[in-house]
Amino acid sequence: MAECLLYNLGRSAYHDALELQFSLVARCQAGDFPAALITVEHEPVITMGAGAKESNILLSETRLNELGVSLARIDRGGDVTYHGPGQIVAYPIFNLRALGLDAHGYLRGLESVVIRALEKYGLEGSRHGPAGVWVGEKKVCSIGVAIRRSVTYHGLAFNVSPNMAHFAYINPCGLAAAQITCLAELIEPPPAMPEVEAELLRNFAEVFNVRLRGGMILGL
Repeated sequence: MAECLLYNLGRSAYHDALELQFSLVARCQAGDFPAALITVEHEPVITMGAGAKESNILLSETRLNELGVSLARIDRGGDVTYHGPGQIVAYPIFNLRALGLDAHGYLRGLESVVIRALEKYGLEGSRHGPAGVWVGEKKVCSIGVAIRRSVTYHGLAFNVSPNMAHFAYINPCGLAAAQITCLAELIEPPPAMPEVEAELLRNFAEVFNVRLRGGMILGL
């Protein structure tokens, strides 16, 4: 069982978490460790993946900034996605070779982490399209990853209790905002964020057969 360094950033600006990802990717590629995992709640941000269409952003960047939402163009796969408070974002920095995984198995594993969490709350999660998790006809978790020299970064965003009005600023992953949901819409009362995050971490450890431990020993 491989060790996985765990970094819980709490609330963080998007680019601060992105810089940490890049630093950990370089260390993972150098062989310092086989796996790390960042968890974070972002300040409101819209991210544009490598396949993003400008038309899926429905407001100007100026107007988004006025509303307190930033815009970031990044190198993950996928289209346009929203991140914000009330959403748990997880960024695995995994050396796929060291963990005995391929890209397909890794993506299916990410989905399994979320599907297992949904099961805990009596919900049935399902897979639709290339990546992501749905409950019924609505998407509850977006997944967009990048892989560089066998090391993964970016990851998943699980909607617990975000400001759902913010999804109306975009066509999230090319979908209509009405096709996005969260645990707060599916469960009454919704579970607390720390509880859901703990469940996700347990599932990461089980699905990917890793042992989580605090990662700040790297001094980042």
